[in-house]
Amino acid sequence: QVQLVESGGGLVQAGGSLRLSCAASGRTFSTTAMGWFRQAPGKERQFVAAINWNGRITNYADSVKGRFTISRDNAKNTVYLQLNSLKPEDTAAYYCGEARSLAVVRTADEYRYWGQGTQVTVSS
Repeated sequence: QVQLVESGGGLVQAGGSLRLSCAASGRTFSTTAMGWFRQAPGKERQFVAAINWNGRITNYADSVKGRFTISRDNAKNTVYLQLNSLKPEDTAAYYCGEARSLAVVRTADEYRYWGQGTQVTVSS
């Protein structure tokens, strides 16, 4: 059984930064792609960023491109999401997921395990 635990969320002013972490346990972390999604109240879960198994390929939603950076440290079984230039519309619960494949994927159906989420709130 895989466990994913997110951390690093919080309340920040517009223009600020946060770094989210997702620690994985229970299997060989380096053999799968990972991704971050977010969900605001009353809205569907939305793709944010994904990274392939070795960290060499990344993919971002247009709304966060140039502001957010996904990375991973396979030695630490951890994937990160650096959030810069935050906007109020970035407010959501952020979830990390483990993909079924090695390659980056953008749809939630392609992910088999999820963390419990960490809340990011950006004030204007």
